[in-house]
Amino acid sequence: MEEEQNENEIVALRKAHLAELRDKGVAFPNDFRRKHLATELLEAFGEDSKEALQEKAASAVIAGRIVLRRAMGKASFITLQDMSGRIQLYVREDAIGSEAYDEFKRWDIGDIVGAEGQVMRTNKGELSVSVTSIRLLTKSLRPLPEKHKGLTDTETRYRQRYLDLIMSEESRTVFVRRAQIVDGIRRFFNDRSFMEVETPMMQVTPGGATAAPFKTHYNALDVDMYLRVAPELNLKRLIVGGFERVFEINRNFRNEGMSTKHSPEFTMLEFYWAYADYSDLMDVTELLLRQLAQSVLGKTTFTYLGVEIDLAKPIKRVTLPQSILDFNPTVTAEDLADIEHLTVLAKKVGIEVQSHWGTGKLLMELFESLVEDKIEQPMFVTQHPAEVSPLARRNDDDSEITDRFELFVMGKEIANGFSELNDAEDQAARFHDQVAARESGDDEAMHYDDDYITALEYGLPPTAGEGIGIDRLVMMLTDSPSIRDVVLFPHMRPK
Repeated sequence: MEEEQNENEIVALRKAHLAELRDKGVAFPNDFRRKHLATELLEAFGEDSKEALQEKAASAVIAGRIVLRRAMGKASFITLQDMSGRIQLYVREDAIGSEAYDEFKRWDIGDIVGAEGQVMRTNKGELSVSVTSIRLLTKSLRPLPEKHKGLTDTETRYRQRYLDLIMSEESRTVFVRRAQIVDGIRRFFNDRSFMEVETPMMQVTPGGATAAPFKTHYNALDVDMYLRVAPELNLKRLIVGGFERVFEINRNFRNEGMSTKHSPEFTMLEFYWAYADYSDLMDVTELLLRQLAQSVLGKTTFTYLGVEIDLAKPIKRVTLPQSILDFNPTVTAEDLADIEHLTVLAKKVGIEVQSHWGTGKLLMELFESLVEDKIEQPMFVTQHPAEVSPLARRNDDDSEITDRFELFVMGKEIANGFSELNDAEDQAARFHDQVAARESGDDEAMHYDDDYITALEYGLPPTAGEGIGIDRLVMMLTDSPSIRDVVLFPHMRPK
């Protein structure tokens, strides 16, 4: 059996067969045209009896990859897999001829074939196609993993995603759902009069998020450029220009570590909405998630990492300081009262406190250390410190905090939104603070963007903006434990 041979022997045999096909001039034909998909046949004839199918004598022209085969002398069954699913073919010597059947018997699991025939039901009741002609379209030179074991090595699944997709219906389903989620997002915002736009991926001045950028060089202009960490500042420039509702499904790049929830290259939805505030954003985010779950999963209640999530319920809203208290009974309000108490608490829990940190940065570090991973059910964490929110509008009652939220589910940040800072002078001062932080060693602090300040000086209407991580959203709606499970070609360390 092929399974007992080593891979080199198998490849050599298959290459020899391909050489014969080349000599005959029949290797890699490109004139076969498929007319039906597996699921189309299953949906059209799945309820028909054997007798009804014989009466209908419906023809089928299909193509796909051989993933299973059972030879029985002068008749064989093979299972064909196409983009929609699988269907069985019944291949008989007396139907296709002795010469064609002898050639067919030499084909391998993994080969791609095209076939014509009549839809039938076997004696065991399986819908099949009784083949009248069949052709080898692509010779597979490498063997697929053994069918009972599948592709079990996680690293191979990520490095050779094409092999993972061939072998795993579960993986294919994840990426089909990802496409449905992105399509659902587009329809949601198009229905609400938002305009989809595209902004540059290469920027002279990186901005829009506190993150370390990737750096490159543009030879034609002899200038250093950065891959964008976020499209935020350009999208708000469009609000200034009069496009009052915009969104972008964008690729972002951040020169940071990798983990089960972090990737250096990732996909975001960002949208900006004039004459709205962060409360409006939380309301629309609840509605978006609810509709996506309903359209993709057919329900709003599902399991994610072993925990039942119900998006039909209103999402809880908790201030950042209160969340620290709620999740840590030993922490008191006095511990969060001022910079001295915050510093003591931070050092006590193992945070390496930097001398230039203020109360806002300390609060954020404590939240990330003591709360973030403990959040299971969807939760909006609000009132982020101004010190760590350089683009967000200050709260009217307390200038040390901003009208900002982050949405967390199962320890992962899914969304970040806020009422936008549209005071050019305040924004300039905060950019200066970010520059000072960079000079103190914070490589994630923002650069000063002079043109963005100029844009604000022309007038940005009251605006709310939000970013939603599509990769993490897909993780949630497909119950995937790692971001690499929902990215078709995740970054890996070179072999």
